[in-house]
Amino acid sequence: MLCGGQSMRMGRPKLSLLFGNESMLGRVVRIVGEVVAPVVVVAASSQELPPLPAGTIVARDDIEGQGPLGGLAAGLAALGGRVDAAYVSACDVPLLKAAFIRAMIDALGRHELAVPREDGYHHTLAGVYRTILDARVGGLIAAGRLRFQLLVQESDAGIVDVVQLRAVDPGLQSLRNVNTPQEYEAALRAAGILGD
Repeated sequence: MLCGGQSMRMGRPKLSLLFGNESMLGRVVRIVGEVVAPVVVVAASSQELPPLPAGTIVARDDIEGQGPLGGLAAGLAALGGRVDAAYVSACDVPLLKAAFIRAMIDALGRHELAVPREDGYHHTLAGVYRTILDARVGGLIAAGRLRFQLLVQESDAGIVDVVQLRAVDPGLQSLRNVNTPQEYEAALRAAGILGD
């Protein structure tokens, strides 16, 4: 789970926003942890984190400016070969559904990675990546090719049209990022935490 962003549009750290009785990050970690283990949270080197569920591994992305691809590299390194593949998520998807994660894991099949596609856009932070991709990720970073999309293009990628994912998440809430105060309020309402 990647949470090293700066939350500029929100105006405060998204990962610490309350979502019911837990932080947004804690909620996403809990949901991911219902499906996979261990759960790794990748944070910037000096980033403060809210309390996390027991057993959560915290990895630090110590090199600035590498974006989500650098976060993926740090997360894969923290897993240290303990698993064959990892579900990768942003920390700002509080409406994520465990069934969505399971569907993406099933979609991996024999591919190196699996990502959802919506109208030509690949949701790279809602995908499953084999840990053997660590060398390819490192090569892209070393070459200064930091667009996550390049990893998708240069790998055996299972592309999952979002139409297929509606069977487990009809409103595609698992892909709904919370970036602004208005989106945060709307997500709280969608979760039934905030009344109308």
